[in-house]
Amino acid sequence: MKPSIRFASVFALSVVLLIANARVAWAQETAAVPPKASDIVSTHSYVSLDPVPRGKEFQAAIVVKIATGYHMNSHKPSDSYLIPTTLTPQLPAGFALAEAIYPAGRNEKFPFSPDKPLNVYSGSVTLRLRLTAQDGAALGATTIPVTLRFQACNNSACLPPVKVPVSLQVQVVAAGAASHPMHPEIFSEKPTS
Repeated sequence: MKPSIRFASVFALSVVLLIANARVAWAQETAAVPPKASDIVSTHSYVSLDPVPRGKEFQAAIVVKIATGYHMNSHKPSDSYLIPTTLTPQLPAGFALAEAIYPAGRNEKFPFSPDKPLNVYSGSVTLRLRLTAQDGAALGATTIPVTLRFQACNNSACLPPVKVPVSLQVQVVAAGAASHPMHPEIFSEKPTS
């Protein structure tokens, strides 16, 4: 074999090995990085009235879509050491919280808990808040920040609990002003807790 052909063959083999090693290193690096909350859940917020008159009760809904292969504990998990899913609104002046409404979870068995089912949310879940715009609520557009806290798990591991910010957009008008229902596909169902 001529030296130039031997060199070209060794060089080509070296390049192939270098690329293969880089791919293995990249695969190991990306496998070690845990997914982010935004990779596992997405949220959409809705308000039941538009606009919301002062003195009127209304509802807000946070629809949480959970990635396939993951679940999160329900609001009433099976054991006290499990972290419940919660909604915490940071209400501006003039708003009051009547209650937070959480649907019942589903009891499911997992490889890490084969004998005891866990009460979890998976797929899509709608969490609600019953709120009132009081007489002192500022007129006009208002943003109500809400914190969704949950712990996502798959069949083999749980990620650290996270707090995800969600915003509710509310248009407040004077007491007695006309308003109309919004998103009947979400709010026409009676919530179950």
